[in-house]
Amino acid sequence: MKRIVKILAALLIALVPAYAPADVPERASTLADQRAVNVTIYNNDVALVHDRRRVSLKAGVNRIAWRDVSASMDATSAILDSADSSAQVNVLEQNFDYDVLDQDSLLQKYIGYDVIVVHPAKFAGERDRREHARVLTAGPNGIVLQYADRIETQIDGYIVFPSIPKSLRDRPTLTLDLQTARVGPQVLDLRYLTSGLSWSVAYVGTLDPDQAHMSLVGLVTLDNTSGTSYHDARLQLVAGSVNLPARIVKSGVGSDLYSVASASALGGTTQENILEYHLYTLSHRTTILDKQTKQLALLSASDVPVTKTLELVGSTYYYQSENALLTNRLPIAVIVSFVNKGGDLGIPLPAGLVRIYQDDSHGLAQFVGGDNIPHTPKNDTVRLNLGDAFDIVARKRQTGFHLLSDCSSESSYEFDVTNGKDVAQDLTVIEPIPGDWTITRESQPHVKQSARSATWVLHLPADGKTTLTYTANVVWCR
Repeated sequence: MKRIVKILAALLIALVPAYAPADVPERASTLADQRAVNVTIYNNDVALVHDRRRVSLKAGVNRIAWRDVSASMDATSAILDSADSSAQVNVLEQNFDYDVLDQDSLLQKYIGYDVIVVHPAKFAGERDRREHARVLTAGPNGIVLQYADRIETQIDGYIVFPSIPKSLRDRPTLTLDLQTARVGPQVLDLRYLTSGLSWSVAYVGTLDPDQAHMSLVGLVTLDNTSGTSYHDARLQLVAGSVNLPARIVKSGVGSDLYSVASASALGGTTQENILEYHLYTLSHRTTILDKQTKQLALLSASDVPVTKTLELVGSTYYYQSENALLTNRLPIAVIVSFVNKGGDLGIPLPAGLVRIYQDDSHGLAQFVGGDNIPHTPKNDTVRLNLGDAFDIVARKRQTGFHLLSDCSSESSYEFDVTNGKDVAQDLTVIEPIPGDWTITRESQPHVKQSARSATWVLHLPADGKTTLTYTANVVWCR
């Protein structure tokens, strides 16, 4: 039995070719080999890149220098697959060279080694003088060179380096040692996670003159600081908070590069659910250059019904103590809201900044306020706080206060609201009231919208004044 095991082991060793990394010649794969690139960008400064290239392989071990990868890639997440499932390609070793060639990195690599310093001729007819020197230190604070007879900290010329160290590349490169039995070109798909790619959405809304409808345009802003460019890329965006462990070893998200989503129309963009997130796929390919900020159209909706309200929100502190004048003037918020449904909407809206404009009498769009919205699913209501009303003045005073016990009180209040406009207005007054409360007297009925708030809707006549009074019994502890 032992003899059979030894024979089988010897056969296996003979069948597997020896892998000697130093003996494998390196061949470069450039963007000229690229057949497709897919970039999926998440909300938390991380992106998934699929880089698909056609690479010629020989039988046995191949060393491929996969150039133009992201300088910010998480090398532990890099996975290579063959597009042809019948072609078995095994990765024996991979190395990420992100120490890119430049003057500083070259000097750092030559610390402790000799270089040639060229001193330019100072006078006509003289020749440049060359001298050997050893680099002792090099960094932000300067360089120290050791010559045969002296040490100097400055250069009056330039340095000639004998060669480029193997560990330095002119651009970020992932070196892959691959083993395959198939000879000839194969389409390989390299996928990896990287930082340095981010996206955000900004919306532009334009109110109609009646302030009852608006048009809404969504623009995606992309920022690329990843250290490489993505040419003619298929772009996808994921809205939602994806949890990222400290170091990602393998990613299975978005592994199907060419699947077609059965998604609803989104102004040239499609969206679909992926786990508990929303995936947006832009209809056209785009080039994302390194160190570039670009904007792309995400959605466009017209004739969106909106509601404008004026809202005054009070405070809870004055129900437990006696206060003479509560405030000189209360801010009144201008709220524009719409329901995310119908027409060109009814799709999940990614979180972003909304800027609202309205045309003046000359037809010029004027900025009238903005607000941030969270990720908003379909059929949800979007509320935008655009600022404070100018012509509506509200003041509040406490007209009575009695402690009923150590934990309860009865207090009375009066709102005086003046409308300086020549048209009537409605004002929603929202009073947060702590603990258990009861409105015992009021000049007009309230609505209890929640356990901790009472709401009144006041009608303000044109160029007129309205007064709201009420008394509340409040118990804030037991």
